[in-house]
Amino acid sequence: MLAEIIGERHFWKYDILMAAEKYVRDQLAATGLPVADQPYEVMKKTVRNLIVEQPGLRRPGEIVVVGAHYDSISGTPGADDNASAVAGLLEIAHQLSKRKFKRTLRYVSFVNEEPPFYKSEDMGSLRYAELCRRRNDNIVGMINLEMLGYYDDTVGSQEYPPLRKWEKHLPKRANFIVICSDFNSWKLLGRIAWGFRRSVKFPMLPFPSPSSVMGPGMSDNWSFWECGYPAVMITDTSFLRNHHYHAETDRLKTLHIPAMTRVVKGTIGAIARLAGPL
Repeated sequence: MLAEIIGERHFWKYDILMAAEKYVRDQLAATGLPVADQPYEVMKKTVRNLIVEQPGLRRPGEIVVVGAHYDSISGTPGADDNASAVAGLLEIAHQLSKRKFKRTLRYVSFVNEEPPFYKSEDMGSLRYAELCRRRNDNIVGMINLEMLGYYDDTVGSQEYPPLRKWEKHLPKRANFIVICSDFNSWKLLGRIAWGFRRSVKFPMLPFPSPSSVMGPGMSDNWSFWECGYPAVMITDTSFLRNHHYHAETDRLKTLHIPAMTRVVKGTIGAIARLAGPL
């Protein structure tokens, strides 16, 4: 729906961005939980983050945020970046909303992640993280979903950021998922990686790193780091393997849906364990 029917969706194609917002809103509403939004103005037009909250039953003040941005960059239908992650977010919300947890779960779809808004005051996730900080929300962990759908079994299909002296020991095939964090979020990274491994058999690489060399590890999780919250990102590593990144060719036919399905299953298990099942 997002990549092929709605297509290129961003602030510069405002009506299409609004169509994407409506689709995500309707799908979140289908969980049976109320959908709230966080509207704000950019260049005299209103854009919105979409939020669904599932209250915890024993520790409602402890919050787990699961997020993914629904915009694409100009010039691409954004199947992997980031329709794949929004699909994952929607499936996670639909699955977990049927269950009960100790902690509160929030499912948030962010607007304006892509340039020129990236790392600016109009980046949707930064607006939301700053709101949470002003309210003093106790976010115990933020799980950011960013590009979940591209996999390749060809030797040499996976690249890595520079300054990695141990790169020769890392996988050469782009057939795994990465869970990455900054050093301040290493405990959260460990818990999510453990929960993922307990939930599905799929190659997964935990990747703690200084934010200065994170490369593809910088997305909406960055906003939560900026506001002092622990956050991780689950990603297929974007441009380090997907050569359709930010291109017109980033289309559904390039994605590996069976692999993506297993990744989402593992993510559901990891989030459920973090939220504390009853």
